[in-house]
Amino acid sequence: MEEASASHVWPRVGIGWDQHKLVPERPLILCGVQVPYNKGLMGHSDGDMVLHAIIDAMLGAAGLDDIGQQFPDTDPAYAGVDSRELVKRTLELVVEAGYRPIQVDVVIVAEQPKLAGYKVLMRSALAGLLGLGVTDVNVKAKTAERLGEIGRLQAMSCTAVTLLVPLGV
Repeated sequence: MEEASASHVWPRVGIGWDQHKLVPERPLILCGVQVPYNKGLMGHSDGDMVLHAIIDAMLGAAGLDDIGQQFPDTDPAYAGVDSRELVKRTLELVVEAGYRPIQVDVVIVAEQPKLAGYKVLMRSALAGLLGLGVTDVNVKAKTAERLGEIGRLQAMSCTAVTLLVPLGV
């Protein structure tokens, strides 16, 4: 039983990953920011795979069920939902578990559009959403070197890592 209580003393790291297909006639939303492009990410919600990866990373670090269990795509309540609302609910779950985020690091893999010009805006949006300073959030953008579904402009993926600390730390 000491092990369970000791887990609330140490910081906890979580990793999340998501990938979505690119489809026409949908807005491209990354980090809660609409990025101009001729395609968007398919999804039951708004398709913001970055926020989905961050949600899974936070849930994992807190020892909670993943995004599919918390917000199932079979539930009509989440159809078209703004993923920022899912992040807010996730933060509530993380706090209920006794933690708070202190750092988030994200890698977006996309061949197109080029995201360099949006990274500052994305960092700022994530920081505001998560209640963190801009220096506590990082967003990196990589290409797939024209390989696979991402390289053929059919999909995008994201990996996120979060660091949680116990409340009061």
